[in-house]
Amino acid sequence: MISRFMLFAAGCFPWIAQAADETAEEHSINMPLVFSEDFEHGSNRWELTDDTAWTLRKEGDNHVFGLNRRKSNYAPEVRSPHNIALIKDIELQDFVLIFKVRSTKDTGNHRDCCTFFGYQNPTHFYYAHLGAKPDPASGQIMIVNAEPRRPLTNNKKLVPWDDQWHTVKVVRDSSSGTIEVYFDDMKNVHMKAVDKTFGKGRIGVGSFDDMNDFDDIKLYGR
Repeated sequence: MISRFMLFAAGCFPWIAQAADETAEEHSINMPLVFSEDFEHGSNRWELTDDTAWTLRKEGDNHVFGLNRRKSNYAPEVRSPHNIALIKDIELQDFVLIFKVRSTKDTGNHRDCCTFFGYQNPTHFYYAHLGAKPDPASGQIMIVNAEPRRPLTNNKKLVPWDDQWHTVKVVRDSSSGTIEVYFDDMKNVHMKAVDKTFGKGRIGVGSFDDMNDFDDIKLYGR
């Protein structure tokens, strides 16, 4: 429950208001927390498509985990992202994933990050591509199903990447088939698709061929 003090402080200090909003958001999720990662104890709970492309770094008193180059040594069998970090030993059908991400290289319209889910194997999975300027191959919710990735959405919304941290949320409801993706605004959906091709699967983060840092990852599900 959010205390009266926190509500009062939220009116005086914007950063406390943001924390209050995030706390309220977490309390509204009707699923247990099954995984939490702040990278303060390393990155050994992640399986990477290319270990050499990722670096655990310390920034002041905090640790972040991110990509150290755009193109990794991983060559997917079909056209799909090159930089994938999957959570080990967890497969979910319904979930809410919330994480912080920061783009670390300005590549203009190609700037992106990806979230992976329903991951069965390297040629069967969903991913949400948050590209700066959407087109049929960028800025869409995608499916990889034994063939080059194809969009499930026709999103037109830009993603306002800069050099700051942003918050991403992905919500999956397998019974209805809905996939919802949010960027910073946790109340209004950025893009949405309906598809039931894949059910339970692995979940992760990464990029198609760009560079990001990740932190404060929380996964709720069943």
